[in-house]
Amino acid sequence: MSGSNEYWGISSSIDLYECDLGLMQDADAIREFVRVLCDRIQMRRYGETQVVHFGDDPRVTGFSMTQLIETSLISAHFADASRAIYLDVFSCAAYEPEDAATFAAEYFKAARYNLNVTYRK
Repeated sequence: MSGSNEYWGISSSIDLYECDLGLMQDADAIREFVRVLCDRIQMRRYGETQVVHFGDDPRVTGFSMTQLIETSLISAHFADASRAIYLDVFSCAAYEPEDAATFAAEYFKAARYNLNVTYRK
């Protein structure tokens, strides 16, 4: 990984496909995922995890999650109809994006995932 002087933060976009619908629709499971993810990538949570269900269009209806962390933000949208999860992890503290992606895929029983990482300068 690059030294911290070379970038300001790491932004990971993790798209998870064919996830376990029961887990995606369980607000407590989502909160537990965030707690374990933060511990795993060594991010300190700031405040409570917000998990809100909404969406007028059935194509995108599902939970959305936000979790402030001391070094920035973790957020996700859970699209029930497609069983896809769109997770974003942004932090100015170093972490391993691949570790976050593989953990998310395991937790939500995703068949596959895409990971895009940007080093913000």
